[in-house]
Amino acid sequence: MSVAKVTELSCTSSESFEDAVRQGVERANMTLRGVRSAWVKEQRVNVGRDGALEFQANILVTFILED
Repeated sequence: MSVAKVTELSCTSSESFEDAVRQGVERANMTLRGVRSAWVKEQRVNVGRDGALEFQANILVTFILED
């Protein structure tokens, strides 16, 4: 039997939503052991005064708790 926990992360990228999610999962793997999945909960684009775009993805990361 295993028990999992879900935590929400907010990730940003100046390149794309995919890059924001990739960076979020990579960062989660650095801190959490047993990462099993990530679900994209929300996406939005922030527009700077100069017109620069920042892609934001809120993701739910599932990881297995250790014994």
